[in-house]
Amino acid sequence: MSEKQAAGHADAAVIECRSVTRTYQEGPERLTIFSDISLRVAAGETVAIVGSSGAGKTTLLNLLGGLDKPSSGQVCICGEDIHRMSESARARFRNRHLGFVYQFHHLLPEFTALENVMMPCALGGVSVAEARDRARTLLDQVGLGARLSHKPGELSGGERQRVAIARALVNAPQCVLMDEPTGNLDEQTGEGVRQLIESLRDRSGIAFVMVTHDMRMARSLGRVLRLEQGRLVQEA
Repeated sequence: MSEKQAAGHADAAVIECRSVTRTYQEGPERLTIFSDISLRVAAGETVAIVGSSGAGKTTLLNLLGGLDKPSSGQVCICGEDIHRMSESARARFRNRHLGFVYQFHHLLPEFTALENVMMPCALGGVSVAEARDRARTLLDQVGLGARLSHKPGELSGGERQRVAIARALVNAPQCVLMDEPTGNLDEQTGEGVRQLIESLRDRSGIAFVMVTHDMRMARSLGRVLRLEQGRLVQEA
């Protein structure tokens, strides 16, 4: 690959939304959550989206991940307009290209840490042996190599969130979408998760888009955008 091609690859948009608007019908009234939002996230970039409660941050994240449809506008992941796909094709595409981490880890309580991390591989048709190898490697990377056989109820809050991050990474996505990933953790544990995200981003080149109320975390990780009054603006 030439230097010019490499630079172009590094600058490629993994997520791009163009003039996106989301409205809801409430009885006779139409409620606009946000209007005419455009956003471009490059490979290896970390973008934090902040704003007051009810501003529509999670709604925007769901649109970026193809979990919700815009009322107008376009959302592209790795150059593909995801809302031109069928629902089943969109689900397969998400599984290959995106990872998701939420405030509450959503781990399956009856499965071990290793089995939880393997789950997206199973959905994507990866062999059990390869899925196990990927999951072991990632759990080791997030500092849980000795906790493979522990179930979520046997792990601390920070450990459960690390398992959730490993699960989000297991299919080598281009981007991980995170909704308040430290919102349910104490300050010290949250700082550990922040450092982990930073390390994973730097090592892997994966882009992260994070909704958070924690301004210190937001500013430490990368570009900060504020969603207010239906608009997305760059924080100074």
